[in-house]
Amino acid sequence: MRELHGAGEDYLRELHGHFSGLDLSGLDVLLDCANGATYRVAPEIFRRLGASVTVLADEPDGQNINAGCGSTHVEKLAEQVPAGSHDIGFAFDGDGDRVLAVDRAGEVVDGDELLALAALHLRERGRLSGNGVAVTVMTNYGFHAAMEQAGVEVAITSVGDRYVLEELRARGWTLGGEQSGHIIFSEYLFTGDGLCTALNVLRTVALTGRSLADLASDLTTYPQVLLNVRVKDKIALETVPAIAAALERVETRVAGHGRLLVRYSGTEPLLRVMLEGRDQREIRDWAQEIVDVVKEHLG
Repeated sequence: MRELHGAGEDYLRELHGHFSGLDLSGLDVLLDCANGATYRVAPEIFRRLGASVTVLADEPDGQNINAGCGSTHVEKLAEQVPAGSHDIGFAFDGDGDRVLAVDRAGEVVDGDELLALAALHLRERGRLSGNGVAVTVMTNYGFHAAMEQAGVEVAITSVGDRYVLEELRARGWTLGGEQSGHIIFSEYLFTGDGLCTALNVLRTVALTGRSLADLASDLTTYPQVLLNVRVKDKIALETVPAIAAALERVETRVAGHGRLLVRYSGTEPLLRVMLEGRDQREIRDWAQEIVDVVKEHLG
């Protein structure tokens, strides 16, 4: 492997060009770079735009990437943003295509919320291409409710950013993403870019005059439970009467205020049961009800 000299500066120059009107003077930002790809460029672009920057996990050694840090371990950032009286925090993943945010109170703002924030802001300004956004089947029910209320069309894809990108290209749209914080602004590029997403968030904050916490409150996130159950055979669930009946019972309970998604893993002998609704304990019990029936008949 060889270093591509100048690539980092080329990237920073492009970012700076896109966000040259964004003045972050007076903003105190905490960044978690996951000991990965953003460890140099993330602090630099924030500083160039005027922010005061503190950095976590910016000492990669070839083995510590994502190790207890970054967007897959955002709890560390969530503790340190309020502890250090920072205004906002961003946690990137190791290769820099994902980001999660933390508001000044330490509340995590996930990919669904960041995507909703972007979609609503762009629609308000008449800049949401096709008046639509592409998401995966795992996107929170609250996102769909918020988009319906705002009159934004939502296209649903399989899990994976490549499916989101395929849908955007097919429809001629420019915004899509996943709950993980992998968000595609194809106005800029055809992949997720955590820094681009973070700067878009801050531009929305600046243009609206609202805090991140206030903007995130536009989306009511529903409690979500995901359980896995090991199966011997991946047969059609509707062919097993007891399982079909359990699924129908739970779907009836959450109709209108939640949703049930049941799918087999593509790589493991697992059935994944995802349930959303108003009450965390209630939906966990209902998801477990399905898991128990599946274990009895397919485990």
